[in-house]
Amino acid sequence: MSAIMDQDSSGMFKVQQTIGSVVCCKCGVPMPPNAANMCVNCLRSQVDITEGLQKSVQIFYCPECGCYLQPPKTWIKAQWESKDLLSFCINRLKKNLNKVTLTNAEFVWTEPHSKRIKLKLTVQAEVLNGAARLQQSYLVEYTVRDHLCESCSRFHANPDQWVASVQLRQHVSHRRSFFYLEQLILRHEAASRAVRIKQVHQGIDFYFGNKSHADRFVDFLGKVVPIDYRQDKQLVSHDVKSCFYNYKYTYSVNICPICREDLIFLPSEVASGLGNLGPLVVCTKVSDSITLLDPRTLRCAFLDAREYWRSGFRSALTSRQLVKYLVFYVHPPPVGGQKYALTYVEIARESDLGNLFTVQTHLGHILKPGDQALGYDIYGANVNDDEMEKYRLHGLLPEAILIKKCYDKQRERKEGKPRAFTTKKLPMEMDESRGGGGRVDQEKMENEYEEFLRDLEENPELRFNVSLYKNKDYIQESDETASMSTDGESAPTVPIEELLAELELSEEDMDE
Repeated sequence: MSAIMDQDSSGMFKVQQTIGSVVCCKCGVPMPPNAANMCVNCLRSQVDITEGLQKSVQIFYCPECGCYLQPPKTWIKAQWESKDLLSFCINRLKKNLNKVTLTNAEFVWTEPHSKRIKLKLTVQAEVLNGAARLQQSYLVEYTVRDHLCESCSRFHANPDQWVASVQLRQHVSHRRSFFYLEQLILRHEAASRAVRIKQVHQGIDFYFGNKSHADRFVDFLGKVVPIDYRQDKQLVSHDVKSCFYNYKYTYSVNICPICREDLIFLPSEVASGLGNLGPLVVCTKVSDSITLLDPRTLRCAFLDAREYWRSGFRSALTSRQLVKYLVFYVHPPPVGGQKYALTYVEIARESDLGNLFTVQTHLGHILKPGDQALGYDIYGANVNDDEMEKYRLHGLLPEAILIKKCYDKQRERKEGKPRAFTTKKLPMEMDESRGGGGRVDQEKMENEYEEFLRDLEENPELRFNVSLYKNKDYIQESDETASMSTDGESAPTVPIEELLAELELSEEDMDE
């Protein structure tokens, strides 16, 4: 060891210590001295810090629900090579890693169908009573064994066995709300834990193998539509000695009967609570709250589920009672923005073109002379509302209220041709004993589904939360063909940019 004398700013001499090197007793390489007098490479050849660590583990995987068993009875859902799966694999070695320090862990690629998971672990440990600290990497192989979890095993033994059911109902004359709700459920995978889905009259039944799954599903419904529900339970069996009770739970969920495009005559207390809105309003959107529009003033108001169920009013006229009108003249200029514009139009019922009359409408931004529109015939319709009947007797209501523009003429040119988009559907069974199966008018269902697809084409706001996929049977028309077949305005369609490409694997790709 040598010492070098340096003079600092104060004039004092400072001794700088230097550490010498020694020769490794094994290979003779110069190295810093340590208690073992061996270099790092020689220490690794003499000492294996991974000795005694577990290098092969057997884990159980449920192929039905994609969960892994965390002993003794916990099932954890994890995707392939995800952070959750990495944490699960390391936890299986936690008791075995208490003698070393884990510094890094990563997956080593294996074939997904090989039933093997490999991890590369990097650990550190002190050797020779703290003489040196070594770092070493090693592989751990996990053998995956298929084993059904308790809920999946119960379902395979008896598919009708369930713990909780959600009975979803809406007391209206159509299923358009269920078509939209079905797409929301598919997009958010809200019913992925359902063991069975059954379509019944005026609704859908969802069956779950666990009560918590049903609770989570009901919470999801409350975030997307205004609902009111109640919970009941029935005792199935119990053990007197251990005080164990087995129940079946049923959730009766009612969706609010107000639908988009319905005409509503607000009760006086509700109208005053919304700032004297209406009282004749149109429902423009239904989510966790109801959006109401006054077509004569363009004022909008929002009614949440709690406020609605407190009053419980119903629609005066529904979309089943829409009448087709022909627009003859639009009085300029319309007042409003891009979404709505207030103006006066001269219209006549398509069944009575000789009777022209002028009404005020909020569709001034899209209506032109010669267009068709759908609306409500206020004085010709049968209304079961005493307050609205009083207004009609005194002539305080308009003759008609237009709801939307009609594109039936433009769609006749494309009749029979496939659409550019398609949607997915829930795997539902038909309940013949409760009005499903043969009793359901299939033609009516197809017509209502066609109306739902048209609503998606016409309303960008409606398809914002819906996943639409490219239709492989669709053939896009060339520009010349489109210009020859289009005379004036064409029917609205979904832009190709909004469509998703559905992944399809062939048998050759699976083999590769």
